[in-house]
Amino acid sequence: MATMRRSPVEKVLWTVLAVLVIFLFLSPFYIAVVNSFKTQLETAENALALPSSLSFANYQDAMKKINFSKSLLNTLIVTVAGDVLIVVCSSMSGHAIARNLNKHIYFKILDRVFLSSIMIPFQVIMIPVYKIFKSMGLINNLLGMIIMLTGISVAYATFLYVGFIKSVPVELEEAARIDGCNQFQAFWMIVFPLLKPITATVAALHAMWLWNDFNISLILLQKDEVRTLTIKQFYFFSEYASDYNMAFAAAIMGMIPVLIFFLLMQKYLVGGITAGAVKG
Repeated sequence: MATMRRSPVEKVLWTVLAVLVIFLFLSPFYIAVVNSFKTQLETAENALALPSSLSFANYQDAMKKINFSKSLLNTLIVTVAGDVLIVVCSSMSGHAIARNLNKHIYFKILDRVFLSSIMIPFQVIMIPVYKIFKSMGLINNLLGMIIMLTGISVAYATFLYVGFIKSVPVELEEAARIDGCNQFQAFWMIVFPLLKPITATVAALHAMWLWNDFNISLILLQKDEVRTLTIKQFYFFSEYASDYNMAFAAAIMGMIPVLIFFLLMQKYLVGGITAGAVKG
C-alpha cells in the first residue's frame, strides 16, 4: 500500500501546530523558572517578562523556610522504599496471578479485585485510612506513609506485571524446578531477571508518583519534621499573603531530582511499554 505523501503546505501546518503544542506544554515551566528569580514587585508588574537580574535569593530563602535538606531526605526515603516494595510485591503477585489465572477461581477473583481497586479514588477511603492508621500509631510516621503508598500502588503495578509475565515461557520455571529450585528460587533466579523492561517501567512510573504525592502526605504526615517536599509548598501561602516567587523556587528544586531520574530511565520506560505492547 502506497504511503500517503503530505503537500508542503500540510507539512508547514503540522510543524506550526507541533511548535504551538510544545510552547503550550512548556509555558508553565517557563513561568515557574522565570518567576523563581524575580522579586514580588517584578512578578506583579509582568509575570511573563525575564528577570532584571539573576538572583538566587528566592532559592536560599525557600530552602531555609521549608528546611529543604530534611524534606528532601524524607521524600527520598518514602520514594525509594516505596518503589522497592511496590516492585517486589507486585512482581510476586503478578507472577502468582499470571501462572494460576486459569487454574484456580481464587486467582481469578483476586485479579478482578485488583482491577476493581484501581478505579477507587483515594478520597473514598481517606477517612477510614486515617482512623485505621491513627489506631495503629502510623500517623506522622514515614513507615505508615510507605505502607499506604505501597498498598495503594500494588494493584496497578500487578496489572502491568501480569500481562508481561504471561509471555515468559513456563517451561523455564519447570526446568529450574527439575534442577532443584523451589518456586521462590525459580521466580527470583529465572523469571525476575527476564522482567527488566517492565520492572524499569513500573519503577519509573511509581517513583514519579510517589515523589509528587500530595493527598496521602497531607493526611498522614502532619508534623513538620516528617513532611515531604510537596506538602512544604503550603508554607508559602497563608490567609493574607502568598509568596509565589519562593514557591516557584521550591517547586523547581523539588522537581530537579525526579526530572533527572526520569531522563535516566526514559529509554527503559519506553522500552518497557513497547515490549509490553508487543508481548501482550
